[in-house]
Amino acid sequence: MKILSNNCGAPQHLSRRTLLCAAGLGGLAWLTPVAHWLGRAQETAPRGAPAKSVIMLWLAGGPSQLETFDPHPGKPIAAGTRAIKTSVKGMHLAAGLPRVAEVMDELTIVRSMVSEEGDHERATYNLKTGYRPVPALVHPSIGAVICHQLPGDGVDIPRHVSILPGQWPARGGYLGAGLDAFKVYGTIGRAANMTARVQPPRQKKRLEALRVIEQNFARGRRANLDEQTTLHNVTIKKALRMMSSEQLDAFDVSKAPVRTRATFGDTDFGRGCLAAIQLIKTGVRCVEVTLSGWDTHAGNHTGHATQNAILDPAFAALIRELRMRKMLDHTIVICAGEFGRTPKINRLDGRDHWPTGFSIALAGGGFRAGHVHGATDPSGESKEPDAPIKVAHIHGTVLHALGIEHDKEMMTPLGRPMALSKGKVISSLLR
Repeated sequence: MKILSNNCGAPQHLSRRTLLCAAGLGGLAWLTPVAHWLGRAQETAPRGAPAKSVIMLWLAGGPSQLETFDPHPGKPIAAGTRAIKTSVKGMHLAAGLPRVAEVMDELTIVRSMVSEEGDHERATYNLKTGYRPVPALVHPSIGAVICHQLPGDGVDIPRHVSILPGQWPARGGYLGAGLDAFKVYGTIGRAANMTARVQPPRQKKRLEALRVIEQNFARGRRANLDEQTTLHNVTIKKALRMMSSEQLDAFDVSKAPVRTRATFGDTDFGRGCLAAIQLIKTGVRCVEVTLSGWDTHAGNHTGHATQNAILDPAFAALIRELRMRKMLDHTIVICAGEFGRTPKINRLDGRDHWPTGFSIALAGGGFRAGHVHGATDPSGESKEPDAPIKVAHIHGTVLHALGIEHDKEMMTPLGRPMALSKGKVISSLLR
């Protein structure tokens, strides 16, 4: 295992203990068993117990670092964007995030992210998987890796969930379609398509008829094959168990206290953030909540004012609620988009794609609180930020904080060994 100290202390050799890994359940295909990829994960505890789950706030379109987490007030590149003080002395955020500024003492801001992808689809793939896209292989998203590597006993609902999914939701990749994110498009009421469309007596008759078909299918085949062990039957049993599970209530935020819901904002994204907490508490491993609309090639300042008004209360309430419920220490929060925005304003008062020197925010799960890593050139002339961090290194560090051996090799369907992450652990980001 490779650990980078970034000159903030020597790497430490850490104890390991082996955990049994179980295949995760994600997407509509989560019902398909993926036992052929069951493996063993090693758990490394850099500081106390490892984190257990991840909430990713996905800012689709690429938010501007200058109007969010890396303002340069008074400089030409700011183009009028102001900065505000935060709960950490000397640290500032853009003026559009006053509530997030109040919880800065729980955040790690990385201002020196570097990606090699400047196209929306390719960059999304890169941020969600830690790898650049290649023609012959689909890499698993970080949520799929987590569900594959960490056990999930007692969870009847999908353990990998995407709320308000965008154009390119998280996938299971070579770990199997059973680890695709389960897509949810609303958070009022239970998840859609989870209730039988007929009354119980008719549903019972349908299942009895289905069993006859299963028995006929199994008859005459291998001696060890019967209607109880067919893949289809296993899938049906899992579906029925989920449909009757009280855990489905975790998708519904309508029963949460009115005051609690109000703090997240009266938006689908805000409600999605509250649902993410409920799902994580139920045992879901990874929840991705998408806020689209950050692609500001025109009207950058107006666009970010609109988006920040949605992000600010939801992100801040998410951190506060996790802290209040004592869930923050074992839940990693990632707030990121596929890349940043150019320092220069274009002719349409917008900012274009900028894959070098952009920002992401991290919190909980052993990450340092009230910390800023890296810096960008306030003049906007240099593309290279100070103390750059590659996308893969964030993946390596997050997996490490979860107690997962980030460089563990898995065998792909093509017989090719592939590490869960090719990144390194950035120890200076962790407590």
